[in-house]
Amino acid sequence: MRLDIRGKNLEVTEALKDYTTKRLSKLEKYIDDMKEAQVALSVEGEGHKVEVTIPLNGVILRGEEASEDMYSSIDLVVEKLEKQIEKYKTRLYRNNRGVGLKKAWLEESKRDLESDQDVEKFKIVRTKRFALKPMDEEEAIMQMNLLGHTFFVFFNSRSEEVNVVYRRKDGNYGLIEPEF
Repeated sequence: MRLDIRGKNLEVTEALKDYTTKRLSKLEKYIDDMKEAQVALSVEGEGHKVEVTIPLNGVILRGEEASEDMYSSIDLVVEKLEKQIEKYKTRLYRNNRGVGLKKAWLEESKRDLESDQDVEKFKIVRTKRFALKPMDEEEAIMQMNLLGHTFFVFFNSRSEEVNVVYRRKDGNYGLIEPEF
């Protein structure tokens, strides 16, 4: 598995990289097709936060934990991901009568893809079209707040791409920059 380890307000040392790799490699015994994982290590005040995102066939495993120690945060996020896998393992076992997690996971993913094509799961009740005005992030946040929305799609004048700003649960704002 390839790990993309990034640090925010923190230098990612070899020791941190090795520890993160060692702990996350434990998850490979549950699932064969884990090709990559994005890991974000950050320090916010006294808290050490770890965010891990692992894309699988149609499923995204995501864990986020914070504690006073980076190594503890890594351990906590690995435990959280193991619980998510265990939850899916139980569901897959019930549905497939003990076929095995790795094979069942692949079968479930294939079934999900097939059922998405056959059955409409979500009904779109409204479509909205609007012109994308070039603006910066601050203006987009202001527009979002004026409209009373929790997100806002805009054409970023700096990067010359379509971006999304959104209000986070902690009251701060996030920026989504899609990669094509």
